[in-house]
Amino acid sequence: MAGKRKDSPVAGKRDLKRQILARWQLYLLLLLPLIYIAVFAYVPMGGLVIAFKKYNVRQGIWGSAWVGLDNFVKFFTSYKFPIIMKNTLMISLYSLAVSFPIPIIFALLLNAMLGKRYKKAIQTITYVPYFISTVVMVGLIFQVLNNRSGIYGSLYTMFTNRTAPNILADGKLFKHIYVWSGVWQSTGYSAIIYIAALAGVDQSLHEAAEIDGASRFQRLLYIDVPTILPTASIMLILAVGNIMNVGFEKVLLMQNNLNLNYSEIISTYVYKVGLASGINDFSLSTAISMFNSVINFILLMIANWGSKKLSGNGIF
Repeated sequence: MAGKRKDSPVAGKRDLKRQILARWQLYLLLLLPLIYIAVFAYVPMGGLVIAFKKYNVRQGIWGSAWVGLDNFVKFFTSYKFPIIMKNTLMISLYSLAVSFPIPIIFALLLNAMLGKRYKKAIQTITYVPYFISTVVMVGLIFQVLNNRSGIYGSLYTMFTNRTAPNILADGKLFKHIYVWSGVWQSTGYSAIIYIAALAGVDQSLHEAAEIDGASRFQRLLYIDVPTILPTASIMLILAVGNIMNVGFEKVLLMQNNLNLNYSEIISTYVYKVGLASGINDFSLSTAISMFNSVINFILLMIANWGSKKLSGNGIF
């Protein structure tokens, strides 16, 4: 009987209350980020109803006329829809295919180096570009790749005695410039989590493998790679779930009239429809953003399911 009373819901609530009161400082600290998330993440979700209305500022969100799925149909039937979706998917998939494996390879190679001094120097040098702001980063791209005064233009003229082609105005090259400049900027930072995982590898495994005659490549393949595989699978799930969210600021700053058909993506189109154009169609921009979020959520669920099936690792 005493055991039943102890395990009763009332006793459980009393124990929980006692634990909370004993650690009230920790819960007070936890309250601040919870309030922040509630105010800036959950409360604004009420505004999603605009996507199903013809929003009018005077009438407000709840007073505006209900139009159902008209805003979604307007976007899907727009002549820009296939262009925007194609650009978004191409840039996102290209970026994922390049930016995801390179930090893993870099971390594995850096971990295999013998000189600690060189390892720290290389890690620091590759880590620094991450702290360059997007505006400065795009400015550097324009300066380096300028066909007349940039390093690219100067070297081209030096070897050919001709003016270099303007690659910044070539829409077909936009995705390459965007992706590989991002690789240069983020590889060192993205590799940190894999370097940390590799630091936890039991060195006795390497010693035993070395005694058995395993080469350095074999030890990397059969000890290091399985160690970071769970971390890599989680990072891949998160990357796939964010595949439709291409970097808005960088794309917008790199856009011009000559590459617009290759650089217009969902996030920049939402900005132009909702704020930058004279129409300011808040309902349409909200509908497009909602569509984008739903696609991301579906991809996240699929990636998580696939990862759990293949490796047994998932985020939920």
